[in-house]
Amino acid sequence: MHSLIGQKTISFVGIAAFLLWVKTYIVYKLSFGITGESILQEIILFMNPLAFLLFVLGIATFLSEKSRIRYIVSCSFIISAVLYGNVVFYRFYNDFITFPVLFQTSNISDLGSSISELVSPADIWYFLDFFALCLIAAFKPAFIWFKKYVPGDRRFFYTASAGVLLLNLGLAEAVRPQLLTRTFDREILVKNIGTYNYHLYDAFLQTKSTAQRALADGSELADIQNYIHSNKVEPNEELFGAAKGKNLVIISMESTQGFVINRKINGKEITPFLNNFIKESFYFDNLYHQTGQGKTSDAEFLVENSLYPLGRGAVFFTNPQNTYFATPRILAEQGYYTAAMHANNKSFWNRDLMYKSLGYNRYYHLLDYKVTQENSIGWGLKDQDFFDQSLLHIKQMPRPFYAKLITLTNHFPYILDEENQFIDEFNSSSKTLNRYFPTVRYTDEALKDFIQGLKDSGLYDDTVIVLYGDHYGISENHNEAMGQYLGKEITPFEEVQLQKVPVIIHVPGEKGKTISRASGQVDLKPTILHLLGIKSAVGLEFGNDLLSPDKQDFAVLRGGNFVTRDYIYTKDTCYSKSTGQPADPHVCKPFIEKANLELQYSDQIVYGDLLRFFGKNSKQKSQ
Repeated sequence: MHSLIGQKTISFVGIAAFLLWVKTYIVYKLSFGITGESILQEIILFMNPLAFLLFVLGIATFLSEKSRIRYIVSCSFIISAVLYGNVVFYRFYNDFITFPVLFQTSNISDLGSSISELVSPADIWYFLDFFALCLIAAFKPAFIWFKKYVPGDRRFFYTASAGVLLLNLGLAEAVRPQLLTRTFDREILVKNIGTYNYHLYDAFLQTKSTAQRALADGSELADIQNYIHSNKVEPNEELFGAAKGKNLVIISMESTQGFVINRKINGKEITPFLNNFIKESFYFDNLYHQTGQGKTSDAEFLVENSLYPLGRGAVFFTNPQNTYFATPRILAEQGYYTAAMHANNKSFWNRDLMYKSLGYNRYYHLLDYKVTQENSIGWGLKDQDFFDQSLLHIKQMPRPFYAKLITLTNHFPYILDEENQFIDEFNSSSKTLNRYFPTVRYTDEALKDFIQGLKDSGLYDDTVIVLYGDHYGISENHNEAMGQYLGKEITPFEEVQLQKVPVIIHVPGEKGKTISRASGQVDLKPTILHLLGIKSAVGLEFGNDLLSPDKQDFAVLRGGNFVTRDYIYTKDTCYSKSTGQPADPHVCKPFIEKANLELQYSDQIVYGDLLRFFGKNSKQKSQ
């Protein structure tokens, strides 16, 4: 093996593999914050990039010297770029890139302000090994071996690669049984099989999911229907049809988390309007977002369909032409005019295609709004102007109507001009958290003016108004600053609690009431339809009426975590809600099985496009 590693020389291939290996481990520790709970897990974490690197770089041993150098340098750059791409993605989403996300190229043009906030000139260090290899290739120092490789060298690379991979998988499976079935937990996969092998496995899953639709025949529906029916509860008899024939306005509040409600910063309320509005509305203060990588689009999917989003990518991109029995289609069949309103490019999140599948009559997008440099900031049209212009469109809609509005201003990186800041920024180590409060406050003010506009136009007393937070705005990367604001340590238990989002349903003529059952966005569709007097005869939806006295305390988060009346399950630990401390794991076991089954069944419906087999039995009937 003198040509690979000898007393005086080291191969160019070997040094490239070594540099990438060490860099990847450093990134695991510093950028992803991954730690092993034991010495064995730390060994697995350290070794898991090696098999892939030996395999890919080992191809160079078959090439001529000139081609070999080009191949190694190119591989170094590409692998470094993949690693860095995950780092940038992780900085905001606390997640790893999947192939469906990579296909969402139409979103890239709108991400300018967010990406610029996530990258830094100091990030050049992620490519230092690439630059080092370029220098080595240019100057060819005597201690680096560039010559021809013999068959024994190639056997060494691939025997070593296979041996490391088998050892890695064996140890990982011993530590984490059924590892490859836990596709909903990407951090566990990366921790055990490595970033690069994870991407290969993700490519396999993408191929598998594509084939799943082609092979589906609807036979899976029986088990899914039986599960759903066994968990269904009857609607609230007194409130069923309480808003029959009323208009419906649903507002998606960008990045709005529940911790801002009824709280102050520097002595001033963060959401003074919402704090008052919940007094005359149904307010759900223990409701969790259940979104995945699709964020706002995932929240839309949940609210419209009462199905869970996918664990990888966004349904809006992966399955936009499926058959769906969504709220807008159901209401259109009941004589409603249905419209979605969002002052963004119509193709962002693939909405122009997905909205057709959901059954909207009309999509008001960027071209339907007057957007100027003066009335826009950050991601686009300011919420105040968006609501003002949307109200003009709403006044012209046939009655009854269903209008869904999606706000923009309270979007990362939370930029707002001084004239629109009603409260000062927070003072912490996190600029993101500091800027978050003024943008939330701005949206709150815009909502107040919009509701007043509905009153002035005579629509308020004839309209059900639903406000919901779509997903988290402050990720766990800012736990230290969040702890400073909330005055407590943000543990994994507290992290789950922070995934609550405000949901407010205002029904004309009904008194305000706060409901604290553990629930999720998946429960909104049946709740809204029941208020309008529409009940599913036979439905494939996992949510239950939030207003039903029989509604179970249960919310499944897309990552497999869940919340019940007494427990929170996260990071493989069962916590008691009364103490915040770990509880007996056995008390969570039945709910673990239920949570996994719901996510599995929902994925089957989406990947297999099973609703196309549901046919006429899925029709919604008015009682």
